[in-house]
Amino acid sequence: MSRSNGEIETRLAAMGLALPEPPRPIGNYLPAVQVGNILYVSGTLGTVRDENDQDIMPIAGKVGGELTIEQGYESAKLMALNHLALMKKVIGDLDRIERIVKMVGYVNSAPGFTEAHLVLNGASDLYVTLLGEERGKHARAALFQHELGLNAPVEAEMTVQIKSD
Repeated sequence: MSRSNGEIETRLAAMGLALPEPPRPIGNYLPAVQVGNILYVSGTLGTVRDENDQDIMPIAGKVGGELTIEQGYESAKLMALNHLALMKKVIGDLDRIERIVKMVGYVNSAPGFTEAHLVLNGASDLYVTLLGEERGKHARAALFQHELGLNAPVEAEMTVQIKSD
């Protein structure tokens, strides 16, 4: 399996973005599992790796409370980059992505906050910009949570179709 930086990573760099180190699981589970040509990516947060090689939450809190929609959007974008890093770790080359099929996203929402869809657009917009409409536009659920692990603003799981070898 190739571990190249292909067309998708070249586009990512042109957008001024780079793949982070894949986040480590925070429990007893696999971050992603491939079954046939379907890749299931576990719930992932918008973490980054710090100077001590630890996954940290650079944006934390409840959207509509201490965080704005824009901050939630940025956290969702970080989460999407983590999804991509996890995908690359499993499939070797992001150019093998046939299509983002579905994203189920959760927003850590303050009482009365009703704009989860705008927050999760941080991830969806990145996928569509990076992969194009045909490969990047996906089915999606935008759900509200009263709490998320590590006080994360967003978390999402993905279903991705992979090109056959």
